[in-house]
Amino acid sequence: MHLIQLADAHGRRAGRVEHDTIRLLDSHSSIYSLALEAIESGAPLAAVVERHATGNTLPYDPIYEGHSEWRILPSFDHPEEPARCLVSGTGLTHKASAENRAAMHQKAAAAITDSMRMYQLGLEGGTPLPGEIGVQPEWFYKGNGSVLRGHGETLTVPPFANDGGEEPEIAGVYVIGPDGQPYRVGLTVGNEFSDHKMERQNYLYLAPSKLRNCSVGPELVAGEYSFDYVAGTVSVRRNAEVVWQKDIFSGEKNMSHSLANLEYHHFKYDEHRRPGDVHIHFFGADAFSFGDGIALQSGDVTEVAFEGFGKPLRNKVEIAAEPEHFLAVKRL
Repeated sequence: MHLIQLADAHGRRAGRVEHDTIRLLDSHSSIYSLALEAIESGAPLAAVVERHATGNTLPYDPIYEGHSEWRILPSFDHPEEPARCLVSGTGLTHKASAENRAAMHQKAAAAITDSMRMYQLGLEGGTPLPGEIGVQPEWFYKGNGSVLRGHGETLTVPPFANDGGEEPEIAGVYVIGPDGQPYRVGLTVGNEFSDHKMERQNYLYLAPSKLRNCSVGPELVAGEYSFDYVAGTVSVRRNAEVVWQKDIFSGEKNMSHSLANLEYHHFKYDEHRRPGDVHIHFFGADAFSFGDGIALQSGDVTEVAFEGFGKPLRNKVEIAAEPEHFLAVKRL
């Protein structure tokens, strides 16, 4: 089941993707609201969606291509309080990503970097038996829901940044129930946009390099799905020409951690289980253009696609032209 969030001049709507059409849902203007009903009623999310399906449909392609009064929103968010959506991620979960990271920080040919050590720890203990606790992964914070962008929206590189680069990933989408129980609503395509040049200066700059906007969508995969083996492609277009493209692979068979282990180490913290909160958690990238020496330019369009996850996620990149300005804090 693929769900989507839309908006026009009159407000938001939630819908179910049915091939080349979108079936609008009644009563609920967000997938968040649908998820809360499913939690409260104890019914599967798919049954709640079916209950609210209407006879009203919209053609998908014009909306997807930006030729409609409707626009596509991020595939999940907190519709009322963006600050109650925590956007985070897990790195070094894919071999290619670990190799790229290691290459950025390699000091000597014989040295083993912290990145490769972290990846090796995942290989050795990141997939424990069901119900057991494995080694914890790297974790980073990206911001609250205000950093989310949807398909077709622009990803911006701020004046204080050194760079901006795509990171094609799958992200998990979660809601915390009234009793503090985390619920996975589904999975979605994501572009965990980051500043790799800043990180390359020093590994300790990883945290600020992640404080950037990012995108998810256009569709949320819910209901019955597999995260065993996921193949896809990522590309960068410049003036309508593809300047870089690569096959990418995700899913548990391509990762050093199981999904259950990643989720445990994220939600083990009490502050990550506040009732009503939303979490969007990136699971790591298999490849990105910066690793192949590509520097994104203003006007470039990134595209991330994974088989079984609906239409590709496309975003234009815009690099701030103005210089960085000092911001002074006022004393009260």
